[in-house]
Amino acid sequence: MLGISADSIQSHQKFKNKYNLPFVLLADESKEVAQAYGVWQEKKNYGKTYMGLVRTTFVIDEDGKIEHVFKNVKVDGHVEKILELI
Repeated sequence: MLGISADSIQSHQKFKNKYNLPFVLLADESKEVAQAYGVWQEKKNYGKTYMGLVRTTFVIDEDGKIEHVFKNVKVDGHVEKILELI
């Protein structure tokens, strides 16, 4: 299992330590991976338009095939949804 976001390596390390996460967190500071997966998108908030990361979970099998996509992920209850799927 991997986690990836545009946050810095230092930010990831603090987050991983704080929540005692048992998996690798990757930093995509250049947003290259986010763009490749189509999750770096135009967003709107309070009438302002900007580019941002759309929180998404991809379940990828051993062969690299995307098995399932969870779009616009909300943190509450998400882990349970993933565990139910896999």
